[in-house]
Amino acid sequence: MSRKFLSFLVLFFTILGLFSTVVESLSRERVYLESQCQSAMYHDLCVQTLLPYMNKNVVPSPQRLAQISLASCLSKARVTKTYVNMLAKKLNQTGNSQDYQALEECVHQIDNGVDQITRSFKELQQMGTDGDENFVWHESNVMSWVSAALTDVTTCIDGITGDGIGRREKAMIKARFLNMKQLASNSLMMFTRFTTRYRASRGIKNP
Repeated sequence: MSRKFLSFLVLFFTILGLFSTVVESLSRERVYLESQCQSAMYHDLCVQTLLPYMNKNVVPSPQRLAQISLASCLSKARVTKTYVNMLAKKLNQTGNSQDYQALEECVHQIDNGVDQITRSFKELQQMGTDGDENFVWHESNVMSWVSAALTDVTTCIDGITGDGIGRREKAMIKARFLNMKQLASNSLMMFTRFTTRYRASRGIKNP
């Protein structure tokens, strides 16, 4: 057997071993997230959202998972806001006042949604850092603001009915808002999972 062939075999099995290790690691991380996302209404999206942030050397805490989930929702909300703003300006330029007003209201709602999720994320970062006596107050704020953002998103989806908005644009808006709504819903679940465990570990009464 030639040296070249032996070298090839060594290289092949080395790569195969590395690949198997990577696959095994990804499988462990996915299994962990499957359990964490078990109660999520949009389970597959929950796993898909969190998987890129997994580190095989560090198991993220429930609070960290809630932060990642909410940050992903905020990122999607900001992108959606930019897209809807662009369409609103386009409608305004064409002189379609009725549909522009409908979309302008949607812009206002998405602005509120981005603000609420931003405040929620900052509030979540404070939880557990300024004493257990403030934990329930932070928790109530996050729950209220994310829930309000969900309401704004739903209102916007229901309000886009004008004929002046093209079918493709209308479908894009609804798809983006639906994705944002799903991410917000999953974020609430991950947040509730974190707060429930934290309160149980510290003996904090339910709000």
